[in-house]
Amino acid sequence: MLEDHAKLLRLIQYAGEVTGRKKLQKILYILKKLDFPFREKYEFHFYGPYSEELSLQIEELCNLNLLSEVREDKGGYHQYRYSLTQEGERFLSYYELQMDGLKDLTGELNAQSSRFLELVSTLLFFDDLPRDLLIEKVKVVKQKQNYSDEEIESALTYIEHLQTTRSVS
Repeated sequence: MLEDHAKLLRLIQYAGEVTGRKKLQKILYILKKLDFPFREKYEFHFYGPYSEELSLQIEELCNLNLLSEVREDKGGYHQYRYSLTQEGERFLSYYELQMDGLKDLTGELNAQSSRFLELVSTLLFFDDLPRDLLIEKVKVVKQKQNYSDEEIESALTYIEHLQTTRSVS
């Protein structure tokens, strides 16, 4: 259990700071789909793949003062920023985690918008479908997002890039 917490803290350490609960959910899901050793279980939710386990881990890490959660009011909604505390840095110093390529991919994913990561993670969630059915499925389940064909193609190309990058690491 503590190792799972350490993996999540390492991800956030590599990101420096993650802005948004949804973004953190999507980053971890995408990394999991790229065969990084994260154990959280995901189900499909309104915003794409979602893990209740991850939400609980984040809450635990905040309660243990290993993770900082800052809530910002953004005119009608709240946004959360996550970063490691000094105690979190100290905790990580006791763990030697071997996850080759995690640092670079975490930084790359964190640089993407939440909207784009929602699309990428949704495509990965249904990646067992043939391409045509995959695109059709995403257009149905993400109808309110109104993703364009160009956005979907861009996300599919990005997934190929991530998979290639991961296989090289």
